[in-house]
Amino acid sequence: QVQLVESGGGLVQAGGSLSVSCVVSGQTLSGYSGAWFRQAPGKEREFVAGITWRAGNTDYADSVKGRFMISRDYWKKTVDLYMSSLKPEDTAVYYCATKSGPPTTAVAEYGYWGQGTQVTVSS
Repeated sequence: QVQLVESGGGLVQAGGSLSVSCVVSGQTLSGYSGAWFRQAPGKEREFVAGITWRAGNTDYADSVKGRFMISRDYWKKTVDLYMSSLKPEDTAVYYCATKSGPPTTAVAEYGYWGQGTQVTVSS
């Protein structure tokens, strides 16, 4: 079956950097996209960044542009998110997800999700 397993995350001070990684198994990813979403306490899950699996084209939420970078390893089936210049408002559970076609911001369009990994940014 399809599995997405996140790793990384943790506690970091404001201004610092952190990476999270996701390994996808049980799924053919050609023609798919991988993405990272996040959900802070009391808030809806929101799109952070996405990448097309074949071409590696990327898309970012305005709130993270210039600070976060998404990448993928085509053959290892990993999707990584490198986060820099972190702010307390970046604190959330970060989720990896995949969907057919290009990345979009809509949670409902993603068919597979990981269990999430906590990122906490202290001020």
